[in-house]
Amino acid sequence: AYCVVQFLEKDSSLTEPVIVGLLKFWPKTHSPKEVMFLNELEEILDVIEPSEFVKVMEPLFRQLAKCVSSPHFQVAERALYYWNNEYIMSLISDNAARILPIMFPALYKNSKSHWNKTIHGLIYNALKLFMEMNQKLFDDCTQQYKAEKQKEKFKLKEREEIWQKIENLAQHNPQSNAYIECLAISPVFSMETETPTTEDIQLLKKAVETEAVQVKKEIKKEKTLLRRKSDLPQDVYTIKALEAHKRPEEYLSSNQEAL
Repeated sequence: AYCVVQFLEKDSSLTEPVIVGLLKFWPKTHSPKEVMFLNELEEILDVIEPSEFVKVMEPLFRQLAKCVSSPHFQVAERALYYWNNEYIMSLISDNAARILPIMFPALYKNSKSHWNKTIHGLIYNALKLFMEMNQKLFDDCTQQYKAEKQKEKFKLKEREEIWQKIENLAQHNPQSNAYIECLAISPVFSMETETPTTEDIQLLKKAVETEAVQVKKEIKKEKTLLRRKSDLPQDVYTIKALEAHKRPEEYLSSNQEAL
């Protein structure tokens, strides 16, 4: 980190490729490494030029929004500590019109849904700072977030109504009884949409888990498991070679005694 910061202090034009590289290889499943990346990123932001910050702020804060939404409290906590850095806050206040719309949904959602109380306090602190920067912009983001949620609810309701119509039409079909009998014999999961819904995935996972448990129980009942390593080779020549084999420690000990 120290060497990278020294390079950036000498040549500020290197800031963009360094930050883009960090974001490109950002860890997905290793939380301690993610905290390490956040530490490295803050050290870079401490020496970044405002002109270079403008180039990387949108992808940077999209990643920070993901970190704030992380269920791992150390990742979310480390990301929210950025709002305690005075220089970073000065950069954010100069570009609040572009940063707040990116960060607001993650902050608002996790202020109610995150399981850790410490994260709640840090999120409220960040929201308060944004509110003090630009009250009008904060209100606009709040209204925009509510409007997007209403659109999502409307789309979901519309989709449910369409599926209900399809189900009603299917029930009036004279061949529906035969189809229902087929479903009773072999259950089929609905995957008509281009991407599977969460309900379909959950049903599929439950079915796979129950089937896997039943198979495991049947295997345990049928036979006892044996360790493969304990099976000796059946080849006669191999058995003789193993019996005739002597460990090198025996020769070493005998040589030492002879000395």
